[in-house]
Amino acid sequence: MHLVNPITGEQIALPSVTTMEHVNPIFNESGALHKYEFSLHTATRVSYAEPSIFALGELRDYIYSKAFVFTDTFTGGCIVVLIHEPAGQISFARVGDDKWTWHPSHSHYSDCIYIDGLLYALTAQGEIHTLDLSGPTITMKTIIGSLSYSRYIVQAPWGGLLLVWRSVEDIEEDYEADLPADHATFVRYTREIKIYSVDTMGKKHVEINNLDGHVLFLGHNQSLCLSTEQYPHLKENYTYFTDDDEAWLFGFKNKRCDIGLFDLKHNSREELVSPQLWSNFPAPVWITPSFTKLNFA
Repeated sequence: MHLVNPITGEQIALPSVTTMEHVNPIFNESGALHKYEFSLHTATRVSYAEPSIFALGELRDYIYSKAFVFTDTFTGGCIVVLIHEPAGQISFARVGDDKWTWHPSHSHYSDCIYIDGLLYALTAQGEIHTLDLSGPTITMKTIIGSLSYSRYIVQAPWGGLLLVWRSVEDIEEDYEADLPADHATFVRYTREIKIYSVDTMGKKHVEINNLDGHVLFLGHNQSLCLSTEQYPHLKENYTYFTDDDEAWLFGFKNKRCDIGLFDLKHNSREELVSPQLWSNFPAPVWITPSFTKLNFA
């Protein structure tokens, strides 16, 4: 596993996948790495199922759900956080670490952000946990219990947190009842996006439909909220979204990407490109380069 800058090509090695809690290496008779054993136990329960065995090129298609790269407040370097299978658990590593550190207290996470040394992790049931990653062990606090089903957690530039729900609809084109289902014939459309402002002190949330001069970016990587005053070419009170269908986790190819803009004021979507793009894997993500660090010489 590597961090890769898609613009400069720079790469930084990360710890081996075999240092993750759920992965054990299998060696052949000559001592070379041959396969991976993948355990299905979670942070909250023991699995009685037999571990799965994967070839060297297969495990990556099943284990990784989301990957995040954050600036580490304490070291000034980078910290990489993974939401991974089984059941949406969290592991992390800092650049230079020789192994992944597993968060053993919970599972079913859907998104996270890193603020001032704390990882804010959102579960699929709408709980928000803070994970202190600075010590020798991870300490977790629940700052909000289950409020509503949400898929994304976002740091608001004006302070506080936002939770976002995204509703999608699957439509099968050219459907014929007598033929087996073909994943490539399914088209996924984002139909509705709801945004909630979170009151961590009162442990409640309030739905909002106006971002007051800001836009959202949602997808398979870190969610962002940006100011249109700072980025005037962006559409105010819109959400820019990419496809984060779970089918990407299992290597489905030749699928149409759900990429577009959602007008929060009028509750309607627009196409970012037309006709809609097709992709052969991996999932599309937003890239936010730091141009001050690029060498254009």
